[in-house]
Amino acid sequence: MFPDPLSLAQALIRCRSVTPADYGALAVCAEALAEAGFEVDLPVFSAPGTPDIPNLYARFGSGSPCLVFAGHTDVVPPGDAAAWRHDPFGAVVEDGWLYGRGAVDMKGGVAAMLAAAIGFTGERGASFGGAIAILLTGDEEGPAVNGTVKLLEWAKERGERFDACILGEPTNPSALGEMAKIGRRGSLTGRLTVRGRQGHVAYPDLARNPIPILARMVTALSAEPLDGGTAHFGASNLEWTTLDVGNPATNVVPAEARAVFNIRFNDLWDPESLAIGLRLRRSAGPDAAFDLVFDPTNSVAFLTPPGDFVDLVRGAVEAETGRSPVLSTTGGTSDARFIKDHCPVVEFGLVGQTMHAVDERVMVEDLHRLTAIYRRVLEAYFPRA
Repeated sequence: MFPDPLSLAQALIRCRSVTPADYGALAVCAEALAEAGFEVDLPVFSAPGTPDIPNLYARFGSGSPCLVFAGHTDVVPPGDAAAWRHDPFGAVVEDGWLYGRGAVDMKGGVAAMLAAAIGFTGERGASFGGAIAILLTGDEEGPAVNGTVKLLEWAKERGERFDACILGEPTNPSALGEMAKIGRRGSLTGRLTVRGRQGHVAYPDLARNPIPILARMVTALSAEPLDGGTAHFGASNLEWTTLDVGNPATNVVPAEARAVFNIRFNDLWDPESLAIGLRLRRSAGPDAAFDLVFDPTNSVAFLTPPGDFVDLVRGAVEAETGRSPVLSTTGGTSDARFIKDHCPVVEFGLVGQTMHAVDERVMVEDLHRLTAIYRRVLEAYFPRA
């Protein structure tokens, strides 16, 4: 009735669930939850050109309010396994640390939320005044097409309603309790192609070199800030990620020059309002020929405003760690961008220093403390009569 988060984390790490593979990771969760009395479903979602993805939805209790724990069991590849101190899927414990791919991102967090939820329901039974739901996907580290976004819609079509959510992504920079995330920036990728006219470098009047035009555009967009930030977000930033001409000849003016950039934008913007094309036209000059296209994106900026639920989570963290977490919107994207359309969401999880790195690891003590934090959240959200 009261599972050990370390044993759960080890069982999950030993499943080689590199996106989109599952290798039994969701089955480990399903078995633990079903034995504790949760109703468990394992829907598989598909889309053309993408792999089929298994997901998990579990619920205990009925009525409202319904508190959701959300996360993912897929992981990024380990890289060179020989560079690891231990087998990346061995789940070895050494000197108080649990080693393995996913230890912090985020099989350790999943283990803590399951242990907390099962322990809570095992003690309180079904009459605690609401419901607890668990949403897990195997598609967070991949294209995120057949995962949380579809799982949420699937649950909604079944009549499930959620009141608040904790997403267990690793949020703390260096010590448990330092940071919780109440929002995320959006992400937009642009692809720029400047068209010139190919020709001999000795006859520049017969050619039009696209490289100087592209250089002016890159300089202009790098020099002018998009904004100065907002109350809860830092300034939006645009970063060039590739510049490419693909010209092996030293005596030929190329026909095209290409570049790619990514914008991480705050809540002043949405993808449609980022009118980068106008600024590019000014810097390119009136006669420049170029194409600018944006990749499709499902990543938009959002904020869970500070309030009762945020305060409840902060209180649980501070009671367990002695630290009042900073409320942050930093970092990359997460599945919170989908959850926020269904209910308020706060992210709080383990220390993320080693996520996606060789020798990813978590302190065993932190696994137990995170479980205790999640348990405190449940006790506060569903107070005894």
